[in-house]
Amino acid sequence: MTECLGSTHLVPYIAPGQETMNCKRRVLLLISCVLYFMLLEYHFRDEVEELRLSDWFNPRKRPDVVTTTDWLAPVIWEGTFNRQVLEEYYGRQNLTIGLAVPATGRIADQYLELFIQSASKHFMTGYRVIFYIMVDAFYRLPNLEPGPLQTVQVLDIRGHDADDFHLMRMKNLAVHIVGHIQDEVDFLFSMMANRVFQNDFGVETLGTSVAQLHAWWYFKNTENLPYERRPGSAACIPLGQGDFYYDGTVIGGTPLEILNFIKEYLDGIMRDKENGLNSTYERHLNKYFFIHKPTKLLSPEYSWDTVLWPPAQVWLVKAARCLERAF
Repeated sequence: MTECLGSTHLVPYIAPGQETMNCKRRVLLLISCVLYFMLLEYHFRDEVEELRLSDWFNPRKRPDVVTTTDWLAPVIWEGTFNRQVLEEYYGRQNLTIGLAVPATGRIADQYLELFIQSASKHFMTGYRVIFYIMVDAFYRLPNLEPGPLQTVQVLDIRGHDADDFHLMRMKNLAVHIVGHIQDEVDFLFSMMANRVFQNDFGVETLGTSVAQLHAWWYFKNTENLPYERRPGSAACIPLGQGDFYYDGTVIGGTPLEILNFIKEYLDGIMRDKENGLNSTYERHLNKYFFIHKPTKLLSPEYSWDTVLWPPAQVWLVKAARCLERAF
């Protein structure tokens, strides 16, 4: 009897429905494991597929111009970039790009409609774009017809700095970046409305901090660049220093990077006023980029001036300013 009992195998009792419950748990565990490994694969794939500068940018194709700065930032000229590679990369990013356009007074009356029409055709085509139209009077708005994937937000410019357009423009832009723009777009450009887009202004221009080379001054001797040289000014770049001269009518980057620039610009304006000085917006912008080097520079092709005859180095004008001097 003892031997028989010792060799008996006891089978555990399984309550009705418990086996089904265990089966469901095993299935859920299997699904969880599969999802986990899928997330790991996605994570490491993103790391591997991170876009490198050499994947899309070839400075050797333009030996006639400066294509790389001393701090190794690319200077974007026609012929230096591979748009197909960029489109494949950014097409997976689900991007939204903002374009803030201050348009007051005669600028709104004369140029805003043409600006929006040309931007609808050439600015970041194929991507979601939000046009932020900043006006001082809603009756100045022309008939705006955005294209596919494009929306328009009309923003009111407020303030008491009407005699300093750029100060008013930047104060208002900062308010809107903090209030909503930073949550709506991945990259942001701010441009003046007195320009016409003539060819694709595409994702090759995207970057953390984007500066526009000045068409008037790019081909000049750097010793003659019109920096602020008064030592007492917050915008001062000492004699013998400086690298490029940047166009104040275009600035781009992430919303937070543009917000950082606006903060330093406003601080500089206040310090100058305390010292009885009054430098220009463009000189403050050049001081900012002298200290905080931009991560990408746009060639004069992206903001040409119609008064100038394009030299041989300008292969394809992307956008052109309609006036020699707007402000």
